[in-house]
Amino acid sequence: MPFCTQCGTKVADRDVYCASCGAQQPGVRRAATDFVGSMNPNTASLLCYIPFVGWIAAIIVLASQRFRAESDARFHAFQGLYLFVAWLILDWGVGLFFAFVPRNVFHFSIAGLLKMVVIGDWIFMIVKASQGERYRLPVFGELAERSLTEQRL
Repeated sequence: MPFCTQCGTKVADRDVYCASCGAQQPGVRRAATDFVGSMNPNTASLLCYIPFVGWIAAIIVLASQRFRAESDARFHAFQGLYLFVAWLILDWGVGLFFAFVPRNVFHFSIAGLLKMVVIGDWIFMIVKASQGERYRLPVFGELAERSLTEQRL
C-alpha cells in the first residue's frame, strides 16, 4: 500500500487523491469514460429519433469513429437528421407563412397536422430502431440511403 506524497498517510493503489490532505497522487490517473465507445448501435439509433434533441445524438453518431462501420446506426442518424430538418421547415417556414394569414381553423389544422405527422414519425422510428429494424420512411429513408451511399464512396 503506497503513501501520500504530500502528508505520508497510507492511500490505496487506486486513490487519485489523498483522503487526509486532498493532494493528487502521482501516477494514478482516472480512465476517461468513453460513452460513445461503449454504446450499443441499437441504442445510438434509437437516440437519433428523440423529438427535438435527437439531432445531437445523430451528429455524434455520424462524427464518431465508433460508428464509422455501423451502416444501420449511420442510416438512422441521417434519417433522424432529415426528420429534424423537416420539423424546422414546418415550424419556421409553414409557421411564418401562416403568420400572415388571418387566424382561423385552417391555420391550426394544416400546420398542426403536419407537425403531428413528424412527431408520429419520430415515435414510430423510436419503436422500429429499438427493435433493430432498418425501416425506411418514404422520403427521408431515400435521402438517408443516398447520404449513406455517398459517404462510402
